[in-house]
Amino acid sequence: MLRIAVPNKGMLSETAAAMLREAGYRGRRDNRELSAIDPVNDVEFFYLRPRDIATYVGQGVLDAGITGRDLLLDARSEAREVLELGFGDSTFRFASEPGRFTDPRELAGKRVATSFIGLLERWFEREGIENVTLVKLDGAVESAIRLGVADAIADVVSTGGTLRKAGLEIFGPVILESTAVLVSTPEKEAAAQTLMRRLDGVMVARRYAMIDYDAPTDILDAAVAITPGFQSPTISPMRDSEWVAVRSMIPLTEANQIMDQLHELGARAILVTAIQAVRM
Repeated sequence: MLRIAVPNKGMLSETAAAMLREAGYRGRRDNRELSAIDPVNDVEFFYLRPRDIATYVGQGVLDAGITGRDLLLDARSEAREVLELGFGDSTFRFASEPGRFTDPRELAGKRVATSFIGLLERWFEREGIENVTLVKLDGAVESAIRLGVADAIADVVSTGGTLRKAGLEIFGPVILESTAVLVSTPEKEAAAQTLMRRLDGVMVARRYAMIDYDAPTDILDAAVAITPGFQSPTISPMRDSEWVAVRSMIPLTEANQIMDQLHELGARAILVTAIQAVRM
C-alpha cells in the first residue's frame, strides 16, 4: 500500500486534497482525521504539518508527499522534488524597514529572523555572505524588527501586503521561487509512478480543453495549423465528402480566440468541452 503525506492545514491543504480527488483518490471525510485509507487505489494518506512532510518522506517512513519547495529545501532531508504541481506559488524574500538595506551583503554582522533556517544558511553560504546571525521564529516574523529581535527578516511572500502593513520593505533579489511539489526518494520513486502520472494528468486537464469542429476539406490544412494538438489532431470523414470532422486538444486560455479563428476560416459546429482526466 502506497503511503502518501498530505498537508493537514495551511495554503497547500485544500488545493492538494482537491487535486488528489481529481486524480481519482478518496481521502479523509473529516478534517480531524489524521489518516485515511483508499482501498480501491491501494493507498493510505497521512495528514501532517507541511513542514514535517519532507522529513517523513526523506526518512523512508512514507513513500511520497505534497509540500512546498521552500519547506523541502529547508528540511535538509533525503527527499527530493519529483513533480511540480502548479499551485501555491510564492517567493522567498528579504525585508526590513524602508531604506535601511538595499543589498543582502549589507546583512553581514546583522540579525535576520526567519522560519527557514536551513534554507537561509545554504543561501548565505552560496553567496559568500558571512557573520549573519539567524534568529529562528515559527511564524509572524514581521514583528521581529519592531520588537528588536532582528535587523531584517526573510519570509515567504505572496503579494507583499502583509509586509507593507507591518511597515516593511522588500529588498534584494528573490531568494527562492517556491511552489507546491510532490516529493519522494530514489528508493520510493518507482512505487509512486502511478500517483505521478495521475497528478500530471490533472494538471494537463486543467490547462487544456477538447475542441471538435466540422471543416471543409479545402481549409483543412489551415485549420489544423490552428489546432495541431499534441501529436496530431483526429480527422474523420463525414457523409458529405467535402467536409471532415476534426478533434484536437487546445490550451484552455486560448479557447475563444481559437474558436473565432476557425469560424472566420470557415469551420462550423465548433464545440469546446472540458477534460476530466488525461494520461499523456
